[in-house]
Amino acid sequence: MPDVKVIVRPDGPLQILGPILVENLDGSPIDVVGDPKGIFLCRCGRSTQKPFCDGSHKRSGWKESTSQETA
Repeated sequence: MPDVKVIVRPDGPLQILGPILVENLDGSPIDVVGDPKGIFLCRCGRSTQKPFCDGSHKRSGWKESTSQETA
């Protein structure tokens, strides 16, 4: 199975590299185009293209917590 890598970008989105399946709340698949840079998922909650990042974190000045995020 190919490797999947998740990178937490500083003050930005999650970058996911490798083959993944993204599903809507109803379980239907979201088409994810294979891009060598991966896909970027929103962490700030301001994206108009959720679950994907649209760069809103930059425009709004969003900063992540200074402590490590925990589940």
